Amino acid sequence: MTPEAVMNLAYQGMRVTLLLSAPLLLTALLVGLLISLFQAATQINEMTLSFIPKILAVLAVLVASGPYLLKLIVDFTRELFTNIPFMVM
Repeated sequence: MTPEAVMNLAYQGMRVTLLLSAPLLLTALLVGLLISLFQAATQINEMTLSFIPKILAVLAVLVASGPYLLKLIVDFTRELFTNIPFMVM
């Protein structure tokens, strides 16, 4: 296996990881920002207030984007298994 092939495989793995985690992490970030703005405006300083909305929002995004994320990881895994004979030379 050439160094270029290893680098390409690592790049594809990192790209898939980023595409899988981005929707969930961005949702948690945006909901956390909105909750903190609400807390700053109303002067409610309750640390546990942001947990339930974050969990619900991430769950909603996971349900909505679940088929896309599953297709992405299945396609990547299928491509890896298909290319095993070409990697072992």
